[in-house]
Amino acid sequence: MSFLKFILKNPFRRKNSAILAIVGIAIGIIVIVSLGGITEGLINTFEDTIHAGGADFSISGKETGDSAYGTNTIDANWTDKIANVSGVDEAYPIYVVLTSVGDDYMNTLIGIDPNGTTLADISLKDGRIFEDNASEVILGKIYAEDNNYSVGDSIDIKGEEFEVVGIYETGDQNMAGGVFTSISKVGDLMDDEDSISNIYVKVKKGEDPQTVADRIDAEYGENITTVTSVMEMTQMADMLNMLQASTWAISLLAIVVGGLGIINTMLMSVFERTREIGVLKAVGWSDRKILTMIVGESLVITLVSAIIGSLIGYFACTLLGPQMGISPLFTPKIFIQAFTIAIVVGIIGGIYPAIKAVRLPPTEALRYE
Repeated sequence: MSFLKFILKNPFRRKNSAILAIVGIAIGIIVIVSLGGITEGLINTFEDTIHAGGADFSISGKETGDSAYGTNTIDANWTDKIANVSGVDEAYPIYVVLTSVGDDYMNTLIGIDPNGTTLADISLKDGRIFEDNASEVILGKIYAEDNNYSVGDSIDIKGEEFEVVGIYETGDQNMAGGVFTSISKVGDLMDDEDSISNIYVKVKKGEDPQTVADRIDAEYGENITTVTSVMEMTQMADMLNMLQASTWAISLLAIVVGGLGIINTMLMSVFERTREIGVLKAVGWSDRKILTMIVGESLVITLVSAIIGSLIGYFACTLLGPQMGISPLFTPKIFIQAFTIAIVVGIIGGIYPAIKAVRLPPTEALRYE
């Protein structure tokens, strides 16, 4: 029998001890995989929530000016520059002006690409979104109610007739009474197609908005200003870090518990095989070969435990998670982590018993009954 086959078969000669060791370590692996999947699912859901609706931050002019936001307008080509910054997922320009709308001498007209309305954090309550470069608008619910407008009506904006195609709601008081239309139409009305007021920015999933904002500031800070909610971003980062740290805390506990279990199992194995180890030394086995054998047997037990624990953890979460309202997400990182812990536990759990075996004098081991 080859040395490798000897290591693979030897741990299972004492079936009861091997089964108990495998069950003990597999429970730890089940916990790691299950909580890892649940944690990743929670993080994924949390990121979907914090990145759903509304821009992560906005870009505005550097200095005060005469735009509706009190800053200088900026060139429209800044949109492409911001969109190409690492970590940016979407960038949509808006053009906010104060002009005559309906019977109002001055009201807020907001131009934006129809696809970018989701970043404006508005919720359509009736009708549909306007089409690009069309004489169509959507009105804030407050403005529509105060002026008796509804979907299908016409409204005059700076001498041009626009059709009301939708009514929206928003938590932003600055936009609650405003009017949205295509940014290209605002450019036509103001005879200024090369200027914008702001840029709404949405970062890629998994990116920290503040880090991306700082990246933009570092590259273009002399010309533009990023407007962010630092406190809100810090809270989001803290919550994500807390969720991720919990998995590592549980993993550390599993290493300690599993390590103690495998040390106990392998010590008992060495104790029960004292005479066998003496015979192996007497026939010429080196200390290094005996140490490799004991540690190898320990690794075989922990790797079998990792396979069983990973499978049970995966299927248990997949089947039971949805019934509890949880959507687990399993990534390769979770299983790599589980097997890494199993290997670490196997090595740590086998080293001490292996050293004890190596230090046994052959003559005393042979006399052991």
